[in-house]
Amino acid sequence: MTITDVLSGIDEVTPWQEALYKDLHRHPELSMQEHRTAEKITAELTALGYDVHRVGGGVVGVLANGDWQTVLFRADVDALPVEEETGLPYASTVTATTPGGAAVPVMHACGHDMHTAAALGAARLLATHRDAWAGTYIALFQPGEEIAAGARAMVDDSLTAVVPRPDVAFGQHVLGALVSGHVGTVAGPVLSTAVSLRITVYGKGSHGSMPHLGVDPVLLASTIVVRLQSIVAREIAPDDFGVVTVGSVQAGNSANVIPESATLLVNVRAYDDSIRDHIVAAIERIVRAECEASRTPREPAFEVFDSYPLTTNDTDVTERVTAALVEALGAGRVEKLAPQTASEDFSVIPDAWGTPYAYWGFGAFTEDQEVLPNHNPGFAPAIQPTLRTGTEAAVAAALAYLAR
Repeated sequence: MTITDVLSGIDEVTPWQEALYKDLHRHPELSMQEHRTAEKITAELTALGYDVHRVGGGVVGVLANGDWQTVLFRADVDALPVEEETGLPYASTVTATTPGGAAVPVMHACGHDMHTAAALGAARLLATHRDAWAGTYIALFQPGEEIAAGARAMVDDSLTAVVPRPDVAFGQHVLGALVSGHVGTVAGPVLSTAVSLRITVYGKGSHGSMPHLGVDPVLLASTIVVRLQSIVAREIAPDDFGVVTVGSVQAGNSANVIPESATLLVNVRAYDDSIRDHIVAAIERIVRAECEASRTPREPAFEVFDSYPLTTNDTDVTERVTAALVEALGAGRVEKLAPQTASEDFSVIPDAWGTPYAYWGFGAFTEDQEVLPNHNPGFAPAIQPTLRTGTEAAVAAALAYLAR
């Protein structure tokens, strides 16, 4: 049997899969709170005959089918604190409580519900066509991708001891950069490394009419924001990629009071760890220098959080997967994907074993739809052919290594 033979059964699973997708979209859950989602996945995998494990807040299904290679396919399952504005009949109306105690609306604004439904569809097709392949298939559903916590939580909860070592690992993401029905692959860096910093600078409080008696952290923070933009412009080579974003500046709560401190939230991205490290070091250098220039009474404080590794595809694995995708979808639906500036913690999982991997994108919107970015309140991929394509891609990649 060929990849095409296995995928010939996809029409039979479509009604179940679309209903599953709508249910997941209607019931999103925040990172590391994906309890209902995990129960749903566990029930589906168990019914298909997988050996199911709950690990680090995630779910892993293992399907052994003889002696041959072992393939792992990962899907992320968490949603975002975003209020949905899609107008869909299956739109989320869910609210949840953050770790800080705030009540927030929740939405699958990044497409992880599509990832989950596609991965479960692939798991079902492989389970019902075991005569087409041999080896072991691992369907892994990871929590907490949006806060860079879930992959590490699963590894720290003895993932490598619970499931067999995969020979190869796969992941995918629905993207607006591709037309629905198409997939895109690239060898080497595919997603950037990223890190966020919380920087607190300290001033000396004073009356707004007496600035000479204080040290103004608002002015200090403003000079830091401007100066940070010089790092990429003047310290990074023009043919290298780097981004510095100041996403938040918070200080004071009154027009005529010079506050005691200001806090900046800064995000860094690069396609190379050494460039990321250079940017982070430059940020600290600039912040300290501006603090000294402003005669601050205390040293600035730095906190690193939401650290994402570089996602870089193995060349041989990518070539093999791309060939399988062309076989399954046709050359006209397989594109060269430009490296994406977004970040992922997927690679933490294969890296725990030293396993090579490939990660690709599949299109979210049809040509007649408005293309919206992930994390937008209106992000609503076309169910079809998006869901079908994600399922086809997952099956094709697995069979590139497991087909008899």
